[in-house]
Amino acid sequence: MQKEGQVRIPSGCAIAGIFSRTGARMDGAGIIRSISTMHDRSNGLGGGFAGYGIYPEYKDYYALHIFYSHTSAKAECEAFLDRHFDIINLSKIPTRKIPAITDEPLIWRYFVTPLPTRLQASQLDEREFVARSLFRVNTRIEGAHVFSSGKNMGVFKAVGFPEDVGAFYRLEEYEGHCWTAHGRYPTNTPGWWGGAHPFAMLDYSVVHNGEISSYDANRRYIEMFGYKCTLLTDTEVITYIIDYLHRKVGLTLREVARVIAAPFWSSISGLPEEERGWVSYLRKSFGSLLITGPFSILLGFDRGMMVLGDRLKLRSMVVAEHGSMVYAASEECAIRALAPSVDRIWAPGAGEPVIVTLDGGDA
Repeated sequence: MQKEGQVRIPSGCAIAGIFSRTGARMDGAGIIRSISTMHDRSNGLGGGFAGYGIYPEYKDYYALHIFYSHTSAKAECEAFLDRHFDIINLSKIPTRKIPAITDEPLIWRYFVTPLPTRLQASQLDEREFVARSLFRVNTRIEGAHVFSSGKNMGVFKAVGFPEDVGAFYRLEEYEGHCWTAHGRYPTNTPGWWGGAHPFAMLDYSVVHNGEISSYDANRRYIEMFGYKCTLLTDTEVITYIIDYLHRKVGLTLREVARVIAAPFWSSISGLPEEERGWVSYLRKSFGSLLITGPFSILLGFDRGMMVLGDRLKLRSMVVAEHGSMVYAASEECAIRALAPSVDRIWAPGAGEPVIVTLDGGDA
């Protein structure tokens, strides 16, 4: 008989998200309760959360969450940060002892802003300066890994079931207007702290259920633009693709969805003429960033959340609305755990993005 962890379950992994359109802040207990209902979609080799709006007192600073495997890596990384950033505050990220969470690295948090002289000399905009600095840490300082780097948000992840990870990080003590969560069932890469979801770049964070067959093509293309895919996992590539298309190219998230879950040419030919030209342009211009294979993702960003599935709808995703609240999850039970009664519940169509924002507009 095969035991848990010895059988490959490609449809595994659980994702969940909660978003308040009004910006009302919720503690992390709700998202833990939601993701825990899908316990059997994970196997204890990865769990994590992203919270937005959780650092209002430091909202103007980049919140760097960093894993260190040893103290010398911490010293080297802090020396690098001190040369490039003004460090406003630094501390260990609060945790509690959980028997199920073991072999934890050193976990530190820094609130920083680029040094004006360094930023001016770089001739980069602020966010690109921060992104490049963090790639230098992750590729050149052995034993240091920046796993969260946005403003007024943070990623919390570990090897373990998500409900244990949430308790470990004491997420009930944080409040945010948006939470996403993930329970991992690794299929092609080992379970380790850096490989747990969410994957983040600046304020973008991605949790993902599925397995993309276009990984190598996507990775080779995105690395031409300065990204370093060091974690050898498809979710990292998805995060960089979204960062590139939305932050660097300037596409809207709806247009980003048209790239990574592009309609088939047969579908494009049937679109109205004014829409057909633009969708064709996106399909031709960014063909190497089309993601193939089964996936459903939740993207968190600075003022909203996007739900997106692949263009064949090979992975489950359910979305619900109740008043100003929006819920999304791999299974309906994860939504009903928080909102037994909802105004509307549906399964988005193949490649159909659901985008919600604080201001009610598009992104």
